[in-house]
Amino acid sequence: MSVRRVSVSTWAVHSLIRSSGVGRPGDPSAQMMSPGGDALDLLEVPGELAKHGYKTMELCHFHIPHQDDAYLAELKHAIDEAGVELWSLLIDDGNITDPEHHDRDREWTADWITRAGKLGSKCVRVIGGKQTGATALAIEQLSKLASQESVRVLTENWFETLSTPAAIHEVFAQLDGRIGLCFDFGNWGGPTKYEDLAEIARYATSCHAKCQYTNGVPDEVDFRRCLEITKAADFSGPYTLVYGEPGKVWESLDQQRQLLEPHL
Repeated sequence: MSVRRVSVSTWAVHSLIRSSGVGRPGDPSAQMMSPGGDALDLLEVPGELAKHGYKTMELCHFHIPHQDDAYLAELKHAIDEAGVELWSLLIDDGNITDPEHHDRDREWTADWITRAGKLGSKCVRVIGGKQTGATALAIEQLSKLASQESVRVLTENWFETLSTPAAIHEVFAQLDGRIGLCFDFGNWGGPTKYEDLAEIARYATSCHAKCQYTNGVPDEVDFRRCLEITKAADFSGPYTLVYGEPGKVWESLDQQRQLLEPHL
């Protein structure tokens, strides 16, 4: 059984990381994300997380500068040496419901799932699709990805295909436990935000505990209300912090961890 714990995504420390990889579906030389800063090499990140008291992490795929087996082994060693659990590799690109290129993007995603396995990641999060009304195709593609490896496949309430509770319900009803959900506080908004999140919280395998900051000040009311939704759903997985305030990354992460502690 999962145990509630605080995790940190490399996206939260993006402003400190000086490495980023290349390669997007259909364009192996494209760079999705520029390096965020010059403070840390990716190989140093697990140790820094452990030093600040975080023993679980999520890793954005685009932070990995090299995809060869030798580098993946080096990165796995750095994670293991730091005593950090790699909970999930976040595959932040690809559109498995693209009208023309869905199979190409699924195969590209599948390659990253294989790399997640080499890194020892417990899970991998894939985008459920970027086309409204493409739920059936998303189900077909997610089913194929879930059949590929021993790494558990999660998707997220993110982008157009899975942008409503109805779409999430349909996917999870059809796939019947074969995938999990990365439940994200910050992807949905509007007047029905909390009602919509409450409808899907029961599927959550892990949680992106996204705290909104305005002028350096966290929205504690929103954050706590979202945490109450996970509590009501008996959520027991890791809470991953995904936002670090530029210029005071570690301070803002510790601030969010303090807000989380009553829920652990």
